[in-house]
Amino acid sequence: MAKYERHLEGDFSELLNWVHSDITRGSISASYEDGSDYTTGSVRVAVRVYERYSMMGKNRVSLNITLVGEGSRLFISAISSGGSQAVFFKVNTWGESSFLDLCAESVERYISQRR
Repeated sequence: MAKYERHLEGDFSELLNWVHSDITRGSISASYEDGSDYTTGSVRVAVRVYERYSMMGKNRVSLNITLVGEGSRLFISAISSGGSQAVFFKVNTWGESSFLDLCAESVERYISQRR
């Protein structure tokens, strides 16, 4: 399992769509599995789950993204999992890391584009 988290300033819907586009276009086998949206007062929360096939690891990996926003203050947490072929411990995590890197690079590009 690998994790990326970041506090940033931006537009909630814009960032959610930005990351979604980058992930679904970033790999031919990437798919949007499901999501959930919640709002309470001025706080918005979106959870998204993606999956893709990892050629390097020859297995499927998932990426779970949670975006929390209040006004322009945002927090994103992305956690990748799966990919190991062992029974009791993780043997390879290439697919996990590379799927997570796709998300992290997308968020970092969003931040630099807003400057």
